Order: sequence, then C-alpha cells, then structure tokens
Amino acid sequence: MLSINMNLVWTILNLIILYALLKRFLIGPVTAIMDERRALIEDSMANARTREAESEALKRRYEERLKAADGEAARILEEARKQAKAEEERMMRDAGNQARKVLEEARAAAEREREDALSGARAQIGELAVLAARKLLSGGDAGADGKCYDEFLSSRELSISEPSRSVSREPVK
Repeated sequence: MLSINMNLVWTILNLIILYALLKRFLIGPVTAIMDERRALIEDSMANARTREAESEALKRRYEERLKAADGEAARILEEARKQAKAEEERMMRDAGNQARKVLEEARAAAEREREDALSGARAQIGELAVLAARKLLSGGDAGADGKCYDEFLSSRELSISEPSRSVSREPVK
C-alpha cells in the first residue's frame, strides 16, 4: 500500500518546524514593522492632508486680505485725490480773491492819484486864473504877460502829466 518513507516524514516535520520558527521570529516581526510603517505613513498622509487644508485656508484668507488691502489702498488714493483737488480749487479761489483784491486796490490807488492830479490841476487853474486876473488888473506888458503865461502853462503841463503816467490806462468810469 502506501509506503511512507521516514525521510519524507522528517522532511515534512522539518518544514513545519521551520515554518513555525520563521513565522514566529521572521514573518511576525516583519509584518509588525510593516504594519507600524503603514500606520506611520497613513498618519503622515492624514497630517499632510490636514496641513494642506490649513494652508489652503490661510492662502484664501491672505488673498482676501490682499484684495481688501488693494481696495483700501484704492479708496485712500481716491480720497487723497479728492482732497488734493479740493485743496487746489480752494487755493485757486483764494488766489483769484487775492488777485481781485490787489486789482481793486490798484484801481482805487489809481483813482486816488487821478483825483489828486485833478484837484491839483484845479488848484493850479485857480491860481493861474487869479494870476491872470492880477496881471490884467495891474495893466502889465502884454508881451511879457504872454511869455509868463506860456512858461507857467508849460511848467504846469509837466507837473500834471507826471502823475498821469502812474495812472492805469484803463478808461475812467
């Protein structure tokens, strides 16, 4: 019938013992190390996913803040432009007012000078009339009177024309 050789039994027994020893001392620890490594890798991956999600959230917040800062900068810049324009308009208004004031003062001074010149001319004309009347009443020499009259008029024309040089050339109202 079947004959089993003893060598075959010992070989099978040796294989079973070798398998048990390998499983106990080699395959078990290697499997445990592999399981630990697998768990460590899974933890690392979960940690990486968590950090990636956090970094994405931080990136979104940073971009939102950057957009808000850009908007704020644009708003501040626009406000500064408006203030500068308002300041420019105010300065132009003030300059215009000052120019009008200076012009009015110059016109008033010119008017005063003109009035002074006219009053001086009136006084001189009055003096001339009195002097002419005296000459006529005293019965003086007509040739000498004419020469004196011409000298007087030429000297008065110079004194009257000098103040009018400083008066503006604008028509008198």
